[in-house]
Amino acid sequence: MERLQKRIAASGIASRRKAEELIKLGQVKVNDQVVTEMGFLVSDKDQIKVNNKLITKVEEKIYLALNKPQSVICSVKDEHKRKTVIDILPEIYKEFRLFPVGRLDYDTKGILLLTNDGEFMNHMVGPRSGIEKEYLARVEGVVEFKELNPLIHGLEYKGTSYLPAYVEIVSVDREHNSSLIKIIITEGKYHQVKNMFLAINHPVKKLTRTRFGVVTTKDLLSGEVRNLTVHEVKQLIALSKQEKNIRKRS
Repeated sequence: MERLQKRIAASGIASRRKAEELIKLGQVKVNDQVVTEMGFLVSDKDQIKVNNKLITKVEEKIYLALNKPQSVICSVKDEHKRKTVIDILPEIYKEFRLFPVGRLDYDTKGILLLTNDGEFMNHMVGPRSGIEKEYLARVEGVVEFKELNPLIHGLEYKGTSYLPAYVEIVSVDREHNSSLIKIIITEGKYHQVKNMFLAINHPVKKLTRTRFGVVTTKDLLSGEVRNLTVHEVKQLIALSKQEKNIRKRS
């Protein structure tokens, strides 16, 4: 026996959080009876329908790393007909119901995970996952290290608080009045890196995510994709369960 939302997530049609939303909305039936109870247990013999569609197959679990280009939407579909991360995948992956793990902005490039495993996604983006995401940010202005103190110690910007980050000045371009900053965060809030730099008056010009946990863009050209290894998947899940603590490094 297992929880209903876990079974739905295992089918690959939705993350566990989304499955819980569907249950609350009365869009899930077990043996043709609507179920809205979160802790409802099901067996292998139970017939489960989501929006009146029978879950009949547990798909092969797929875990991908994509080096997302700029000008690509982190979504399965886009109402404005813009190119999505699913659109640029090789055909062999398009038969699976894959979805991006978290989001990268339209103009942000770099490492993005995709999967059809709702449980895995929940580990990666849940509020307690705390997995490190590393970025290279090209920002406006010549940055002095003391200006980065709010990022190092945590800050609030327009009513949203952000945990401390690790930051490092990689290079400064005085001729073009810009700086290249490495920043490592453990959250995934909307426009987080951009907002953190706006808070110190150094707007981001270009942003690249170079690492998600143990997965990097190394050997992946823009737009290329590869399968995660079993070891990488296990490492990521382990990272999501352990205590994290980014400290200032001098």
